[in-house]
Amino acid sequence: MPYNEMTAKEVAKKVINKDDLFIFDVRNENDFNDWKIEGEGFEYFNMPYFELLDGVDEVMDKIPANKEVLVVCAKEGSSVMVAEMLSDAGLTVSYLKGGMKAWSEHLEPLKIGDLKDGGEIYQFIRLGKGCLSYMVVSNGEAAIIDSTRMIDTYLDFAESIGAKITQVFDTHLHADHISGGRQIAESTNATYWLPPKDATEVVFGYEPLENGKVVKIGHTAIEIQALYSPGHTIGSTSFVVDEKYLLTGDILFIDSIGRPDLAGLAEDWVGDLRETLYTRYKELSDELIVLPSHFMIIEELNEDGSVAKKLGSLFEENHGLNIADEAEFRKMVTGNLPPQPNSYQEIRQTNMGKITPDEEKQREMEIGPNRCAVR
Repeated sequence: MPYNEMTAKEVAKKVINKDDLFIFDVRNENDFNDWKIEGEGFEYFNMPYFELLDGVDEVMDKIPANKEVLVVCAKEGSSVMVAEMLSDAGLTVSYLKGGMKAWSEHLEPLKIGDLKDGGEIYQFIRLGKGCLSYMVVSNGEAAIIDSTRMIDTYLDFAESIGAKITQVFDTHLHADHISGGRQIAESTNATYWLPPKDATEVVFGYEPLENGKVVKIGHTAIEIQALYSPGHTIGSTSFVVDEKYLLTGDILFIDSIGRPDLAGLAEDWVGDLRETLYTRYKELSDELIVLPSHFMIIEELNEDGSVAKKLGSLFEENHGLNIADEAEFRKMVTGNLPPQPNSYQEIRQTNMGKITPDEEKQREMEIGPNRCAVR
């Protein structure tokens, strides 16, 4: 029987379409438990590759013959060998091209909606890492918000729709993934915007993104308003785009809220986080569509694969927005923190421009799940 190659893009389509897939993950048990490909219709079986060196006879009864099967490993090599063994044993299987490394880096662009004066907003979903970034397009100009380091995806996409990237924003200094903002700005001559309170240690030039700033994209009245919203970091800044979309960075997610401890200041910042969520955001329109910079669980994806929900719905449904007692809120936020993201200090230093790791090292620093939320 043949064995096939499946790309990260093909797997992404299966996640978004909620298709069935049986994943045979041959990484070590710890790696599998820490981070795996997630999909609502997915089933899993994990056995480390080194336990299969003598053959696959003992696992044949664990692999369904009537379902699509994908063999997954860290970088591809082991999964090819296991796929070949399963194929020789009579099963039709695929292996994931590029392994979890490729899965971690894949970005899937989705159109979120149209803007009033002609223009669109797109969400780039990094399913393997839970990161979300955005492109706002108007009249041939584009702004990019919270980009990942895979900058070619944005550059190619902008070119494919005939848009020139003129503005690049980061809502805050990221600690869980390496920003591509500076590199995009350098390669397109775009303006790079950062919240100054998060940028006190950066070693490169940037435009300060301060409360009340309005940045025009294109000739039309598409405005990105900086809304200062501390809590996750001291400079965290939200944007209201076109009076319709609220880009919340890592302050507010669909099913959770941002953690305030990634600069080591959870106790100090939890008050800011509460004030942002319970006071500043309350003053905004319930009709605004929240577009966060991360998602935590696969159930946060809408039917079309996008991650977006009206602010009013979040005030009804998001547990983090419904804790009336301040002491209880403080306890939830500071006493319920997941482990720190992998290499988060080095990632912060990279985003400040203080260190410049090579591509392989950057990839290594980012491997694993995102851990920006508490719930």
